Amino acid sequence: MDMELRHLRCLVGVAEAGTFTDAAIELGMSQAAVSRNIAALERALGARLMHRTTRSIEFTAAGDRTVRHARRVLSILEAIQQEAADGGGTIRIGYAWSALGRHTTEFQRRWADAFPNTELRLIRTNTPTAGLAEGTSDFAILRRVPDTAAISLVLIGLESRFCAMAADDALAGKRSITLAEAAAKPIALDRRTGSTRLDRRTGSTRLDLWPEGQQPQRTIATDDVDDWLTVIGSGKARGITAESTAHQYRRKGVVYRHVRDAAPVPVYVAWSKTDPPAGTQGVVELLAALYS
Repeated sequence: MDMELRHLRCLVGVAEAGTFTDAAIELGMSQAAVSRNIAALERALGARLMHRTTRSIEFTAAGDRTVRHARRVLSILEAIQQEAADGGGTIRIGYAWSALGRHTTEFQRRWADAFPNTELRLIRTNTPTAGLAEGTSDFAILRRVPDTAAISLVLIGLESRFCAMAADDALAGKRSITLAEAAAKPIALDRRTGSTRLDRRTGSTRLDLWPEGQQPQRTIATDDVDDWLTVIGSGKARGITAESTAHQYRRKGVVYRHVRDAAPVPVYVAWSKTDPPAGTQGVVELLAALYS
């Protein structure tokens, strides 16, 4: 595929600036050059990414997806460049959806005291290993055990489960609900970090969270937390998630209610077995202390 980074930078530049003219100014190139790069990217992908008029730009569905992927690629590139520049003085902790929920700010403060010479960077990476397998994180906060033997895991705590639903949902007036009540509507599941299989090894939302015969009749697959929240906010589905998500992702039109009969979500810290980061024990102890 004849795709180059300058193509992706121009695409993201247009998405963020809103116009080709403003994107060209931000990127330090001519408007014609931005147009050529976008056209080259569309040819390489074989898809129309946007509809452009003299007054507005409207991204197609393929364009929206490509922008999301392009941002991830450029973020990874920036992380590589930064790591090379700082000589390894940064620890990257990846997470798929929510970092440490209500503990996140306290963790950042304690980190500064415990490791004053090491920068902490929290990176959202929506993969089963939260960036470990991809090389974009040194540690990962996981709420399910990924299907790989290449990482080490330590349980650092447990979180309650909550049901996310539209603010006008029939259950929104309750303080807490049951799994059976939640399953009366379709359940939105993340296809990357969760599982729709009856897999006992997963620690995130899965169908075997419900007793046999009480499982949801329908699920809706989503690609990330933003898609998940959008589907739920529309009223088409409900979602079961960890307490940390309920704390970190507040969105107008979506409310969270405690699921009183659901097993808690285990929270793990993970790292590569073959290339463990320096100071692993100290990082594990710092994280575990938050949940004690």
